[in-house]
Amino acid sequence: MTYEIVVLTNMAISILFALSLNVITGFCGQVSLGHAAFLGIGAYTSAILSKAGIPLIITFIPAMGMAGLVGLIVGIASLRVRHDFLAITTMGVVFLFTGIVRKQEILGGEIGIAGIPAPDFGRLGLLVLSFLCVLAYLFFTIWISKSWTGFAFDSIAEDEDTARLLGINVPKFKLFAFVVGTAGAGLAGALYAHQVRFIGPDSFGFVESISVLAMVIVGGIGSIWGVILAAAFLSVLPQFFQVIDDYKLLVYGLLLFGAMRFAPDGVDGLLKKLFHSRG
Repeated sequence: MTYEIVVLTNMAISILFALSLNVITGFCGQVSLGHAAFLGIGAYTSAILSKAGIPLIITFIPAMGMAGLVGLIVGIASLRVRHDFLAITTMGVVFLFTGIVRKQEILGGEIGIAGIPAPDFGRLGLLVLSFLCVLAYLFFTIWISKSWTGFAFDSIAEDEDTARLLGINVPKFKLFAFVVGTAGAGLAGALYAHQVRFIGPDSFGFVESISVLAMVIVGGIGSIWGVILAAAFLSVLPQFFQVIDDYKLLVYGLLLFGAMRFAPDGVDGLLKKLFHSRG
């Protein structure tokens, strides 16, 4: 039973992580190749505070706040770049984050942080808490997608210049997307740290950023339910095929290529075509 609980908890964390990137890349059209850095910021923040005796749930707030603050800084730095240049800029965040962590003894350096306290409510409680966090973030993103903010995001994703002509404050909404998305990743990182109870710089590298981007693209860029399905499936798949874990970058790279070439709308688009053909 413990194995199943661990797998389901990892699934919930992956879904939350993918939903957080979907806000930035899916809703607002800002391609990020450095999202794993914000997962790491949340994980390290929560781990350090927990080892200092602060309860897990309380560490969620500074974990989200720290990740959101760095996301705001990255967003400000990225306001003047678009498309490929934005992707390269965000990719640099991962290498900067892992480089800083490796050199700081307070963060565990190359060795990482071990002995992260287990939650008082056990693994089953962590599973329930993880899914509650997913539900909370899910409802928040649904609300965003149906609000004026969602309309602004859609306009920016389609064409920033047209969005400006419509009177939309493009920098404001792009920064909001970065903060909401990176804060969500920070929350996922806090859960992850207490799930694995050991974190190191290699846990939050470029491969993890590509993995979560694959979940968003395979699910369908901007599709909430498609991203959830893809994240759930891709997080469980390595449990059955060890080769996927051994060659993660290759596998996810092929998935990205295949999705962009043969199913640009992802799982969401395929399901809509299937139901439409049946109707």
